[in-house]
Amino acid sequence: MVVSIFRGEWVRLVAADAGTDGRLMAKWSQDSEFRRLFDTMAAQPMGAKAWMEAFAGDMESDPSAAIFGVCTVAEDRRIGFVGLNGMGWTHGNGWLTVAIGEREFWGRGFGSEAVELILHYGFAELNLHRVSLTVFEYNERAIHSYEKRGFVVEGRAREHLNRDRRRWDMLYMGLLKDEWDARR
Repeated sequence: MVVSIFRGEWVRLVAADAGTDGRLMAKWSQDSEFRRLFDTMAAQPMGAKAWMEAFAGDMESDPSAAIFGVCTVAEDRRIGFVGLNGMGWTHGNGWLTVAIGEREFWGRGFGSEAVELILHYGFAELNLHRVSLTVFEYNERAIHSYEKRGFVVEGRAREHLNRDRRRWDMLYMGLLKDEWDARR
């Protein structure tokens, strides 16, 4: 039986596109909560051109990265992106990146399904041995979702972030292929 590696019940993975993704990130970067969940940079809006250049630069600097747009199945609406990058092919390691930019799709399982699809892609298609990620201590919704997928906290960078005059840890989480297989 062939399993669809790019389509789930609610989302499907599509080719990354610096232009499309750059314009969407410009829109999503207007949302300070999204920016604070997405990266360590200070929450600051960026224009489409800057995001397009950033995406194009990322694609050039890491040609082995497997980055996809996340679209809803029902409306064919692009709501985020997910991918594996920083591949260490010798050891079979990759780093997970995921972002759902459209707020109305937060907390409804769309990001979780996108992560399931990219994990299947990484372990079954790319033959990775482990997938790692970082997440901010205050992003409890994401941590819970990753733990449901089988990720475990492997370490932390203590007081790595300064948000609203408070220090927060950055957590390192990982999932091994045999753990993913056992959970399935």
